[in-house]
Amino acid sequence: MTTKAAKLALRREAAARLRAMGPAEREAASAQARQLLASRPEWRAAESVLFYAPMAGELDVWPLLGEALAAGRRVGLPRFDPATGAYLACEVRDPALDLARGHFGIREPAARCPAFSLKWLDLILVPGVAFDPHGRRLGRGKGYYDQLLAGLRGVMCGVAFDQQIAREVPVSPHDVRMNCILTPTRWIGL
Repeated sequence: MTTKAAKLALRREAAARLRAMGPAEREAASAQARQLLASRPEWRAAESVLFYAPMAGELDVWPLLGEALAAGRRVGLPRFDPATGAYLACEVRDPALDLARGHFGIREPAARCPAFSLKWLDLILVPGVAFDPHGRRLGRGKGYYDQLLAGLRGVMCGVAFDQQIAREVPVSPHDVRMNCILTPTRWIGL
């Protein structure tokens, strides 16, 4: 099986496992993951955090964004730049004012939000379709997140439900590995 075919098969398998979860189960698992993340030294030491705006069905760490801002941390979110076809990290200071519906219908920083220097990021929370215990990540297939992650230096933390952890994720040369993975029941440090 080619890498492309193996990735497609794993995307289908992970999607089926996620569809089997009900909304209440997803919310309870998300709350459990947020609690675990908040207890981690990587979270407590981070002065700057790159979040993601969860799409339907993704593990929801969004409530921690407000907590991070209240604690005086610098917070960023990815914003798609149609001119370059790539994501950039942009600073968010007030979610009520700074967010807009982005290119793919995902909440992202408005055009007025300044770009966030990638060297300032201490912790990067990364969504994905599937992860494996070796830090390999399967995204949605366009490579946008891998392009963004390739320029980052902070701790890259994959964020997923336990149902999204696979024995092995097929990878391509451009795929970026995570430094750790957060699920509702465990922290996988690499």
